[in-house]
Amino acid sequence: MKQQSNSDRLGTEPIPKLLRSLSIPAMIGMFVMAFYNVVDTIFISYGVGIDAVAGVTLAFPIMMIMMAVSAALGIGGASVISRRLGERKEEDADRVFGTILAVTGIISIIGMVAAFTILEPVLRLFGATPTILEHAIDYTFPMMLGIFFFTFTFATNSIIRSEGNAKFAMMTMIIPSVLNIILDPIFIFGLDMGVKGAAIATVLSQASVSIVILYYFLSGKSSLNLFKHHIKIDLPILKEVIAVGLPAFAQQAAGSLMMIAINSMLITFGNDFHVGVFGIIQRIIMFTLMPMMGVMQGMQPIVGYNFGAKNMTRLRDTVAIGLKVTIAMTVIVFLLIMAVPHWFMMIFSSDQVVINEGSTFLRIMFSAVFLIGVQVVSGGLYQALGKPKQALILSLSRQLLFLIPLVLILPHYFGVYGVWMAFPIADFLSFLLAVTLLYRDREIFFHKKNGNHHNDDNEESFVAI
Repeated sequence: MKQQSNSDRLGTEPIPKLLRSLSIPAMIGMFVMAFYNVVDTIFISYGVGIDAVAGVTLAFPIMMIMMAVSAALGIGGASVISRRLGERKEEDADRVFGTILAVTGIISIIGMVAAFTILEPVLRLFGATPTILEHAIDYTFPMMLGIFFFTFTFATNSIIRSEGNAKFAMMTMIIPSVLNIILDPIFIFGLDMGVKGAAIATVLSQASVSIVILYYFLSGKSSLNLFKHHIKIDLPILKEVIAVGLPAFAQQAAGSLMMIAINSMLITFGNDFHVGVFGIIQRIIMFTLMPMMGVMQGMQPIVGYNFGAKNMTRLRDTVAIGLKVTIAMTVIVFLLIMAVPHWFMMIFSSDQVVINEGSTFLRIMFSAVFLIGVQVVSGGLYQALGKPKQALILSLSRQLLFLIPLVLILPHYFGVYGVWMAFPIADFLSFLLAVTLLYRDREIFFHKKNGNHHNDDNEESFVAI
């Protein structure tokens, strides 16, 4: 097997060192990816205006559906592949990879056809007003034409991490982010293409890194083999990938529904201005919480491999460390947002109304952010273990079960402020659900297998977290 050490070290290297080596590259990659989204919004805000930001925000649910498909294929495939590698079933892992590539091609064709047929009606359905509809179309159309590059790069990023090659996975996020930052001002300002220029810059960036990723798999640097006869849909494999990836898809799809609900209520109880401000706050959320997602992504291949190898002690230690790190991160974010929210808003706009209003909304939305770490780690844990039921419940809970109903109900009593108030309430309810599931399933993590014993102190510490 090529690059055997990449996957072998998931079962042998000390957990703190291993988690750092896998999480830090993922964190850096996620941070840079979030940074280019921030830069995108800054250029659009200063170059076109708050209405353009509102247009992009309104179109974002479509982007989230694209990411949902990629997440389902990537995270589901990564979980299956990491467990196959842990079980020493390399040929099966290659077949999983081939199935994912075949599905990626089919999904891309469907997306491109949709760009020419149903894009404008869908945007109108999402609540696009005449003021922002043109901006939304200008941004979304080029993105849908390049859907293959997005789906391919996002899905393979998770797969690359599943074989333990976190550094290259990080590069696949950094390369398009840096290219996008370089190309944005050229297309938006230099060629005077506005929002459409931002979208084209993003597509070209993703296309460039797709070539790099393809070379990685074809050059023999991966633990996986990319053979032509593997690129076909294997239904039993696809069923397993979908079962594990469904929570990730559901989470992103629920996020898309959440965005539609939020935009609709902001327009109903506010106006286009509030949609634009929310678009800025969305970028701040991504930027501040992406590092936590990096920790979860670094944790998953370790959990999946050791679960496949039945090494429960290493699995338990990985989860405990992941929880502590993510909780610490969210506490820091909470303190910063509460203390200096205007600093974050000033990055995106010099309009004092945007800064003042946005600072108030930002404080409300982040008032329970310190609870999110437990949700993220527990959801990632169940995905890596191949426990789709629990993962699906956790993936849907915050957005679909709690946030969307709150967003639709609270504005009727609190006006536009009800939209922002829905976020901390949903965070609290989702935290309670995650803790309940972890406690209920604690025997999974503390069951003695293959002589991997645990001590009572470790168990008490984990349950306390």
